[in-house]
Amino acid sequence: MVELKTPGEIDAMAAAGRVVATVHATVRAHAAVGVSLKELDDVAHDVIRAAGATSSFLGYQPGFASSPYPGVLNTSVNDVMLHGLPTAYRLRDGDLLGVDCGAHIDGWHADAATTFIVGNPDPADEKLIETTERMLHAGIDAARPGGRMGDISHAMEVIGRAAGYGIQSDFGGHGIGRAMHEEPFVPNEGRPGRGWPLRPGLVIAIEPSLMAGSHDHYYIADDGWSIRTGDGSRGAHVEHTVAITDDGPRILTAHLD
Repeated sequence: MVELKTPGEIDAMAAAGRVVATVHATVRAHAAVGVSLKELDDVAHDVIRAAGATSSFLGYQPGFASSPYPGVLNTSVNDVMLHGLPTAYRLRDGDLLGVDCGAHIDGWHADAATTFIVGNPDPADEKLIETTERMLHAGIDAARPGGRMGDISHAMEVIGRAAGYGIQSDFGGHGIGRAMHEEPFVPNEGRPGRGWPLRPGLVIAIEPSLMAGSHDHYYIADDGWSIRTGDGSRGAHVEHTVAITDDGPRILTAHLD
């Protein structure tokens, strides 16, 4: 069932969005060569706790996962495109780091992700991130009353395919609200004019992910969580929680950027 939110409920979700955005800003400031992924997870945990919020990720176990999630962040490095575990791995110069975080407060969730480079950037990585971010903002711009879910998906797909990157849609966006994952599913590619109607009060997480290689293949690593690119190329993932309103899309994790 798809639950449409009232303006007051959307405001409540924006409070969770501010917590998530603060986590991202704090983690990005701490991410440096030599810092471990576990240390970044600890930093995020402190921010969430200080805000009076709770992690949406800690202890979560979707159907594909072999065990409950052990941290509050997904920290995905280089060829890990999604769901990377916060391990003892220490960041190296030039690493491509994806950070995904969800938090809930007063019963409402918000979820956002960003990808950035640690240390000296590689122009190819910069282009991959820039393209993924353009996909996200194209999807957000299409999230307007009267449209269809396929409009969002198609707007993202056009940008990713034009750049020659691989796209996966098995792990895409989703409805969000009282639960972190709600209906409807938000694919990263699709046909315009098709799919769920976009109505005021619908709140969704839009989250494109790209593979630097041209193939769409990926696999779940032995840890049961990490989604790795099939050809070993680098991956990027970005996300915002977005409410569809009569005035257009409202980004509830707005100051993440």
